[in-house]
Amino acid sequence: MGARPSRRRTPADPPLALDALPPELLVQVLSHLPPRTLVTRCRAVCRAWRAVVDGPSVWLLQLARDRSAEGRALYAAAQRCPPSGEDAEDLPLCALARYCLRAPLRRNLIFNSCGEQGFRGWEVEHGGNGWAIEKNLTLVPGAPSQTCFVTSFEWCFKRQLVDLVMEGVWQELLDSAQIEICVADWWGARENCGCIYRLRVRLLDVYENEVVKFSASPNPVLQWTERGYRQVSHVFTNFGKGIRYVSFEQYGRDTRSWVGHYGALVTHSTVRVRIHLS
Repeated sequence: MGARPSRRRTPADPPLALDALPPELLVQVLSHLPPRTLVTRCRAVCRAWRAVVDGPSVWLLQLARDRSAEGRALYAAAQRCPPSGEDAEDLPLCALARYCLRAPLRRNLIFNSCGEQGFRGWEVEHGGNGWAIEKNLTLVPGAPSQTCFVTSFEWCFKRQLVDLVMEGVWQELLDSAQIEICVADWWGARENCGCIYRLRVRLLDVYENEVVKFSASPNPVLQWTERGYRQVSHVFTNFGKGIRYVSFEQYGRDTRSWVGHYGALVTHSTVRVRIHLS
């Protein structure tokens, strides 16, 4: 009888550890991970991985995979106007990492836009009986919460300062003339009381000096004339270099000087950044 074949297996090659990959392959592999995983987990593995996460290459690869018109325009802008890295000592993470992590071109940069979290995020000055938060009288389309801020019988003021760089837009991109800043606000009145509303949005430099502004002063709503909301909007374009902050400022009061909260209603305030598509 012939000899039985051996059942011994040829030893398998040991798996290749990621830290043994050449740097260019490591960057390719890590670029497929979600931004939050890169920042919160991979960055802490070792010095080599930290260097990859803190460098631009892994983030440029992520940007390059977005084949939408906006994604292609942003990738081209990132190559033409790369971050300088001058803010590395003042801000956490590199600028491209902040962009991918925060995704500022896809969301409203105003925090707590409808009062769903009280007055968090807003600087508030109370006039009369002060600001209050109530449910909307009518539906506001697209609002994250059907609630609103309500003013009183003297001027009420509130403001939110948006730091565009901290939100993920790097300074060189802001200075590139390819960015548009879109602002909007919904305001309205109760049917039984007239109101006055004012909006002012200012673009400020790093020292919070005003560079350009937009103001809206619609005609007062008269008593018994309407009930519901209307929208005010504006798009800032070609605003020059040096913009760092957006100051979003609202004023309101009633026209009858009634005790309580019968003044202008404001809700669903938005600041959105978009890249100009030529």
